[in-house]
Amino acid sequence: MHELEHPWTLEEAAFDAGFETVCGTDEAGAGPLAGPVYAAAVVLPRGLIIDGLNDSKKLSPKKRDELYGVICADAISFAVASASVAEIEKLNILNARMLAMSRAIEGLNIPPDYVLIDGNRDCGGQCHVTDLHHETVIGGDGKSASIAAASILAKVSRDRYVCEVLGREYPEYQFAKHKGYGTKLHYEMLDKYGPCPEHRMSFLKKWEERK
Repeated sequence: MHELEHPWTLEEAAFDAGFETVCGTDEAGAGPLAGPVYAAAVVLPRGLIIDGLNDSKKLSPKKRDELYGVICADAISFAVASASVAEIEKLNILNARMLAMSRAIEGLNIPPDYVLIDGNRDCGGQCHVTDLHHETVIGGDGKSASIAAASILAKVSRDRYVCEVLGREYPEYQFAKHKGYGTKLHYEMLDKYGPCPEHRMSFLKKWEERK
């Protein structure tokens, strides 16, 4: 299985600059029509190599579940957080993503002094990720061990919530099959039942227009 090519280059650069505790953070669930957006922050032991670690989007659900357990067991510290549908609607999805990542970083029981943030944004206008020393990394979940680990924790945590909690509360939408994303099945369920309280109405404008 393809793994990260240079998983510790970004972290080692931070260590070489004098920082001691480096965390990676990433979010999952920015695009779905329903459910919260999740984020995770992870501090790994320096130089740790986890077999199969990669961007969560490149891994099978089974592999993500396996790595989730490994990361939780091996990490020095990790935290998972979310921003609710109400917060997404109030703040917009960019700000909600920033808020979720900020909450994840604040949830670490060992405070980092340097943060690697996946993507090209550290601020959404109303919400920012961190006041700590940090850098944004485009495609970071495919470059950094810490960010890749965070991407897996965020993705697995969100999928479990959508399948187990939302799937149980709103069985008619079959959330376990589409995880809230805008699939053909999901739109068919929306046509049949209309939106539920966990749908992001700002994401349903095109669907509403064609009704």
